[in-house]
Amino acid sequence: GGWTADGCRKLIRLLDTASTFHLPVVHLEDCPGFLIGKESEETATIRYGSQVLAALGQLTTPFACVVIRKAFGVAGAANNKPGYHSLRYAWPSADWGSLPIEGGIEVAYKQDLADSDDPETLLEEIRERLNRVRSPHRAAEFFEIEEIIDPRDTRPILCEWVDLAQRAISTGPSSFTYRP
Repeated sequence: GGWTADGCRKLIRLLDTASTFHLPVVHLEDCPGFLIGKESEETATIRYGSQVLAALGQLTTPFACVVIRKAFGVAGAANNKPGYHSLRYAWPSADWGSLPIEGGIEVAYKQDLADSDDPETLLEEIRERLNRVRSPHRAAEFFEIEEIIDPRDTRPILCEWVDLAQRAISTGPSSFTYRP
């Protein structure tokens, strides 16, 4: 689900544990983005979200992500660690981007809709146009998805990745410990 302050702190602890104990990370992503609103502001969701980005950047072990449903905005894009031993896959059911079409159109085209004589018709035209060019393959290339995989192949692919990741992990004392 959407990232909350508590969810971000939990993810930071997970990433720090993986770095401390040399564990590869497998993440099944369904993240519609940061939760917004008064409670999110009061609990500093964005602050903890930026700390997740730092923790992911400091992660010292391989990272594999499978986008299974939604991945939107900074929170959705953050579930990716660039690097030699880090991979990102997606199921055909995955839907990702900067904003979801549902709800995002009203924000992105706010001025056009306000200036229109018939905003309902314009909204429908924009929605149809965007849905025509919406392609998981086009989005996969932009979102750095290695491959769109059949959900039934997820386990064998991740097992193969874990085998490769284990060989890439350096053992011994960790250069990283928990952050305060």
